[in-house]
Amino acid sequence: MCGITGWVDFAGLAPDARSVAEKMNDEHVHRGPDGYGIWISARAVIAHRRLSVIDIDHSAQPMLLPGDGPAPDAARLVLSYNGELYNYRELRAELAARGHRFRTAGDTEVVLAAWAAWGPRAVERFNGIFAFAVWDTTDETLWLVRDHLGVKPLHYHHRGERLVFGSEAKSLLAHPDVPVAIDEDGLRHLALPLLKFPGTSPYAGIAEVLPGTLLAFSRNGVRARRYWDAADLISRPPAPDDVATAAGELRALLADTVARQTLADVPLGTFLSGGLDSSAVTALAGRLPQRAGVASFSVDFTDAAGDPHSRSAQDRHHAREAAAFIGSDHHSIVLDSALLADRAVRDATVRARDLPNGFGDLDMSLLLLSRAVRGHVTVALSGEAADEILGGYAWFQDPSAVWAETFPWIADSPAHGHLHQRVLSTLHPGLLDRLDLGTYLRDAYATTLGRLGHDPALSKDERRHREIIHLAVTHFLPTLLDRKDRLSMANSLEVRVPFCDHRLVGHVITLSRAVHHAGGREKGVLREAVRDLLPASVVDRRKSPYPTSPDPDYARRLRDQLTTVLADPPPGLHDLFAPHVLDPARITGAARSHGLVSNFEGEVVLNFASWLRQYAPRLAP
Repeated sequence: MCGITGWVDFAGLAPDARSVAEKMNDEHVHRGPDGYGIWISARAVIAHRRLSVIDIDHSAQPMLLPGDGPAPDAARLVLSYNGELYNYRELRAELAARGHRFRTAGDTEVVLAAWAAWGPRAVERFNGIFAFAVWDTTDETLWLVRDHLGVKPLHYHHRGERLVFGSEAKSLLAHPDVPVAIDEDGLRHLALPLLKFPGTSPYAGIAEVLPGTLLAFSRNGVRARRYWDAADLISRPPAPDDVATAAGELRALLADTVARQTLADVPLGTFLSGGLDSSAVTALAGRLPQRAGVASFSVDFTDAAGDPHSRSAQDRHHAREAAAFIGSDHHSIVLDSALLADRAVRDATVRARDLPNGFGDLDMSLLLLSRAVRGHVTVALSGEAADEILGGYAWFQDPSAVWAETFPWIADSPAHGHLHQRVLSTLHPGLLDRLDLGTYLRDAYATTLGRLGHDPALSKDERRHREIIHLAVTHFLPTLLDRKDRLSMANSLEVRVPFCDHRLVGHVITLSRAVHHAGGREKGVLREAVRDLLPASVVDRRKSPYPTSPDPDYARRLRDQLTTVLADPPPGLHDLFAPHVLDPARITGAARSHGLVSNFEGEVVLNFASWLRQYAPRLAP
């Protein structure tokens, strides 16, 4: 993967444009340590940092397509591309038959040639994960394009005749005309870390290109068009309730997707937690002749309590069992509490995400796991997204979450550990009154459901199941995809997500609730699809969340950090959190091992303290 950034200014570039571009591009060095490039014209800057995965010695970017006018050496198209195109070989053959003469062997030139041949409609032919910018010099239009599910990030800031873009917010914030500021809506988003609001960011003036969207910027302003929308698929009539057929089609699609996503000219492995999703991906990868004995990786923790019933201990057992059955070269990455609680690790985690929103030690452990995995491979496959598209979470079944008139994972229900309520309990009462989060959430919820159409023949249960699938895909999955991208790419590790293949998603989200829960189990159709690939104990295992550290020494270290932070808090912390949360005498209550995420209240405070110290944002008064 890579990092892209740049800007277009129809008023003309300032004299310091190159130095600004270098500063912005350097913010993405972690996304692209292997290559660097900047292209500048009178009104446009296109920059790129490269992580070499395919066609390692060539395919440098920005990549140019020469024009065919009186100045044939002048660029007609300029491309800065972040992603992997999994069907690039088929598209390359089709474009070669149309007369394109390829100079490289990678997918970047295929994207460029496809755009030259078919224009913006080219993206409708793409299978992959990508975020890219194309500057068309003939009509002076900048195109920003994001993949179907939004696996790869892409942000932009538009004001007047200028549009600044970048993979991560940090590259935009390095531009002198983009403020580091949080407005009132931004504060609402920070207070709701379990929700991703599509197309937005907490930073004032910084938006995201929506998943499945083309955005064009020209002298006529900004316009956007969706080329793929999950809501359109979910609104279709349901497929027949035939579990065997659905499972067979799912198996074929998943096998094809995994085969495509194992193409790489660098070492490749998989994340293997011992759960159904990652085990299925690993098993299918290991069946490929060129990937036999594929490297697999899981996270584990030191556990001073020695509890064999902890989530990490259970995952350890199932991961090893799955790896032995599959024949993968398995590595258990053990994280000790001292490293996990290191202030530098928290700062790096917050810096990777550009925001304090996080999932406690789950974020630090994913950063450290990715760092360790990068010591072995450059690319890893993950089981992310299976739960969202196949109804795998408890809040797809728990009535108190299912029938709540809100996003089910923030309902006051045990189905998601009451995490939303735990966040709200830490915030300053005055801030909560001002933000009126209840009204904001009700409006967002109603707007999201209002985008769905439904077959009138659907039962009440079936209709609600589809609504929750839609909510999960649009407002929950993006938080996990963003988390996985940022914390892996912070270590120059490319993570691919087979369950986000848009063909596979299109197949499974139209299946009925009965098929999703075949056999009375969550993700029942997936269990049937991969039953022959895995040991029965893994196939039939209940859904287990990503583990939190069970080591009580971690909670002690976190309490010590809170004591230090509260002795000299950064400006703004007292405006965000309730007085009792910042009371040094009550630190023990904020840092204790319990629930879905241990120490959660203390983690929230420490994340915000780190962010305020590193970014010094201007907060809405």
